[in-house]
Amino acid sequence: MPVSFLTLDQRNRYGRYPDSVSAIELARYFYLDDDDLEWISGKRRDFTRLGYALQLTTVRFLGTFLEDPTAVPQTVVQALATQVNVTDLTCVPAYLDSEQRWRHTTEIRLRYGYREFVDNGVRFRLGRWLCAMCWTGTDRPSVLFDHATTWLIGNKVLLPGVTVLERFIAEIRTRMETRLWTRLGQSINSDQRARLEKLLTIADDDGHQSWFDKLRKGPVRISAPALVKALERIETIRALGIKLPAASNIPQSRLASLARFAGTAKVSAINRLPASKRMATLVAFVHCLEATAQDDALDVLDMLLRDLFARAEQTNRKTRLRTLRDLDKAAIILAKACRILLDPALPDDSLRGEVDAAVGRNTLAQALEDVNALTRPPNDVFYVELQKKQPTVSRFFPKLLRTIQFDSNPAGKPLLDALDWLRHRPGPNPPADIINKAWQRHVKQGDGGTDTAAYTFCVLDQLQTALRRRDIFVTPSWRYSDPRGGLLTGTEWDKARPMVCRSLALTANPEPTLSALALELDRTYRAVVARLPENPAVRFETVNGKEELILSTLDKLDEPASLKALRKTVKERMPLVDLPEITLEIAARTEFTGAFTHVAESKSRASELTTSLCAVLLAQACNTGFEPFTNQEIPSLRRDRLTWVEQNYIRDETLVDGNARLVSAQNRIALARAWGGGDVASADGIRFVVPVRTVHAAPNPKYFSMGRGVTWYNLLSDQRTGLNALTVPGTLRDSLILLAVVLEQQTELHPTQIMTDTGAYSDVVFGLFRLLGYRFCPRLADIGGTRFWRIDSQADYGLLNGIANHKAKLSIIEPHWDDVLRLIGSLKLGRVPATGIMRTLQVGDRATPLALAIAEIGRIDKTIHILNFIDDESRRRSTLAQLNLGEGRHALARNIFHGKRGELYQRYREGQEDQLSALGLVVNVVVLWNTIYMDAVLSQLRKEGYPVLDEDVARLSPFGHEHINLLGRYSFAVDDFVARGELRPLRGISENP
Repeated sequence: MPVSFLTLDQRNRYGRYPDSVSAIELARYFYLDDDDLEWISGKRRDFTRLGYALQLTTVRFLGTFLEDPTAVPQTVVQALATQVNVTDLTCVPAYLDSEQRWRHTTEIRLRYGYREFVDNGVRFRLGRWLCAMCWTGTDRPSVLFDHATTWLIGNKVLLPGVTVLERFIAEIRTRMETRLWTRLGQSINSDQRARLEKLLTIADDDGHQSWFDKLRKGPVRISAPALVKALERIETIRALGIKLPAASNIPQSRLASLARFAGTAKVSAINRLPASKRMATLVAFVHCLEATAQDDALDVLDMLLRDLFARAEQTNRKTRLRTLRDLDKAAIILAKACRILLDPALPDDSLRGEVDAAVGRNTLAQALEDVNALTRPPNDVFYVELQKKQPTVSRFFPKLLRTIQFDSNPAGKPLLDALDWLRHRPGPNPPADIINKAWQRHVKQGDGGTDTAAYTFCVLDQLQTALRRRDIFVTPSWRYSDPRGGLLTGTEWDKARPMVCRSLALTANPEPTLSALALELDRTYRAVVARLPENPAVRFETVNGKEELILSTLDKLDEPASLKALRKTVKERMPLVDLPEITLEIAARTEFTGAFTHVAESKSRASELTTSLCAVLLAQACNTGFEPFTNQEIPSLRRDRLTWVEQNYIRDETLVDGNARLVSAQNRIALARAWGGGDVASADGIRFVVPVRTVHAAPNPKYFSMGRGVTWYNLLSDQRTGLNALTVPGTLRDSLILLAVVLEQQTELHPTQIMTDTGAYSDVVFGLFRLLGYRFCPRLADIGGTRFWRIDSQADYGLLNGIANHKAKLSIIEPHWDDVLRLIGSLKLGRVPATGIMRTLQVGDRATPLALAIAEIGRIDKTIHILNFIDDESRRRSTLAQLNLGEGRHALARNIFHGKRGELYQRYREGQEDQLSALGLVVNVVVLWNTIYMDAVLSQLRKEGYPVLDEDVARLSPFGHEHINLLGRYSFAVDDFVARGELRPLRGISENP
């Protein structure tokens, strides 16, 4: 069966020169050493020397010989001609007609050790290397193809035909998939196999739902009964007794990929899988389901505890408001008595009588009793109100202790001991290390005993915080596991340290890196101070006795008449089109739908599959469901076809792959490259209300009113394409997820300058980004209260001396430098989750030495950023402009996601992520289509002599959609010439001869 997973562009680029060769590539591949030059100098004629050099460097650069050895960029010809002393470049065509070119090919193979793909050992070595990559990861076939090409070039193997390499990679992937299925099937016995098969049958107590569906159905309510059911679900999963032996060494990424499919596919689709894959899928599902079920239960616990403590505080606040009059009355009485006691004219021996006469003993005693009853200490835990929730806690807490086996790091050990005591009750006195001052007066009784109920609430209060910080964690788990568990250690870290240091330009010894950082800070201070007198945006004011720096807000940048005219002209020229037509046209141009492979059979295709895929993606992106897109008279748009495609083709890895192809296509357009080189990106979130019952949404009255919602956090490149996105419940602090959304993006763009709004600001984020080779550049809304850090306390920074009064201590960093490198290396290599690590590094009352060391680096980098920010107006404007792009993209996404009032109706995390990923992909489709046609309009305008200024082009936006029909029932018909890759006619050309 033929195999084809490469796009047309990838095929065209295989074994061919790019349009241009960079200076770095010229120096690396096209430099001839003394041995090369000596050998080439033996060729008598100019064209043979230059032709030989062309063939030699071509095979080094491309890994193959060209049919036309002279079909190389002119910069390469010129660079080689200089080295072989050829001045007349017109001699190059003579080499094409000579017989010597063929002899040179053979000579180069022999002299420089190039081999054929079919030579002994080549396929075996490459296959073994690809097998390891396929076994340990889930890279797309196109990515494996690029890796294989690089391996062949590096090992001096001539590239085979493109279809030969495609088939070879497909065979390797198939072999590794079969191996995975076999290994998973071998890990279970016949009894377990029978229980797994039973999961696909109808449950006895339900006439239409299988055991499989019941197991994967997670909690949707936040209540004590819902938590108990979630814990019972964990017990049911454990009762299946599916445990993979440790010796199987099956990568978690492969298990997670299979389990994710099983978690979303219909039972009928699983039943149709080949027997070996069906069993492997069930094993992976059950193996991973315990982690998912524990995560779901802990999500419910976290939200339940948050509601429980928040309602206690709210009840206390209401009670205090109701009793405020009584408190005022008692306070007035006590104040009257105090005035008498403080009167210096009254003798001490008559004070009691005076107070009794003026206030009355009984009245004073009652006032004192009222004040004691109505006042609360500053750190009150609202135990009076929490006591009323004791029945609620009693419903779930004993089962929680029996079902969930908590573990901890050293910081969480006292809490772990307290949980063990509550589980077993070995003695009358519980561990007291976790009882802080706020809980002391409630837990400790007058006779020295312990109030067990108060102690339980104290433990729950500490447990909520520890789970969020990951001081307490569980195994197995995806979201509540120990984020430090994957850190590089021992000999593995010793081997990886040099590579990590080289790739990130860090040193194993802290002194050189920290000295360079200190020098950069000092130079930045001095450069900014020197320019302060000429900086009208900066002034100093005294606020509350302290000198503060005030940065004036940016004036609105005027839009010149040329920009307004160009924007209007471009808008008028854009073709009128329906959203489905855009999607089909971009599918024909980029073949992004080729990324959507069948979950069971990667080669499985169906007629008009592209149309069905586009319809399903639009149904999710528009939030309308299938109804507007179905047409029973068209096979590819029938409801059953769309349902089948959604179940088997739409999943996380295919959505990521499809989006990567769109980003790549945008990167090749001249207009997109005029907007930016892809090295700048911004991150921001868009909020969606989730009106259905779910534990994967959280409240925030500012954004969701009285309901709950999620935040879709996006990474947007300066080329206007979305690179990655994460979906989080509620409005989680940006700094917790910013690092993950940057590190986990899988496109060909690699932005190094990350811009955000003020919400993502933290010292730890600054430190991590600096160490990982990024520049964190948040927009600073208010610099007035910002701390400026220095290292040299004696340095004179002129006008900045008054505010640069906080000293960063390198001594905090140096002792923990190796731990810092180990963490950074583990993040860079994907060994630890960025979101989990960010939770453990939050600097609070119990910050770890590692967190303090990274925060100290962050303070230095933050100060450098602030100084550059106040010094350079263009930097401030570029940051604001990039963030405004995010607002434009969000506006487009809102308009596309118009169905059901723009509210998200997915109950489960996977459904939310897949639907919003489909939305991001469709937004990128619209952006790419707009960019293509805007580029065509600009080219046409230049031909017509219209004055197109570069500075105006840089301010054009591809987020406009007035010319696109986003609403109604949709047609998936496109003209033949569009399907062939031709552009639609632009509007208004005839009016502008």
